[in-house]
Amino acid sequence: MQEKLQLLKDLQALDRDRHTLLEQRQKFLGEQGLLQGELDRIQAMVDSLTTEMNGLDEQRSELTEALTIEEGNITRSEERLPQIKTQKEYVAILKEVDMAKKLVKELTEQIGAKDSELSALGADKDEKDGELAGLSEAADAKRGEIDTELAELDGRLDTMGSQREELLEQLPVSLRKRYQLLLERRNGLAVVEAKGGACLGCHMHLPPQQFNSLYVVKDVQSCPHCNRLLYIEKPD
Repeated sequence: MQEKLQLLKDLQALDRDRHTLLEQRQKFLGEQGLLQGELDRIQAMVDSLTTEMNGLDEQRSELTEALTIEEGNITRSEERLPQIKTQKEYVAILKEVDMAKKLVKELTEQIGAKDSELSALGADKDEKDGELAGLSEAADAKRGEIDTELAELDGRLDTMGSQREELLEQLPVSLRKRYQLLLERRNGLAVVEAKGGACLGCHMHLPPQQFNSLYVVKDVQSCPHCNRLLYIEKPD
């Protein structure tokens, strides 16, 4: 029975170390997620700026096309002026030219406004592109470090997993099931020391007779309060 109790103690110690490594692994994965999240955030801003600039480019192209058409209309109307024979038609053509020139002015101003917007957005995009490039470089270096740490952790966890299976196989099926169930229900702590008349798992006092019986290992006992498996460290 002492051998089974020692197996349980060894198994619990291994599982606690394994739990610590799993927490470290999750922490590294979380860091990777944060890095990727920041990269995605900056990339989304760059993509948004690119989309906005593409839309402005399209609008500018439409304005430029309209400007070219109006300038052509002015040229053609002015070329017709020497051929006009009536005053009424002459005045009508001049009016058309005047209206077209006003439209050309408006279109030119609108194109200028689009150019200003594009310039400002381009500056923002250049800044974000630089930020993204710097962040990507830093993230790649950090990811390399994390990958190295994860590879080492995974190797240790694999070894622990094998050791754990070996220990479990040496326990009777019923005791193995009790241990696994307690491990899940008691936050990874299934085997605890009894000391000073109390269970160190739930810190509740044990019946004196039970506590004293722990010094003579006849079977694996459980705490009557939390059901954790108990052991006692005998003085040297």
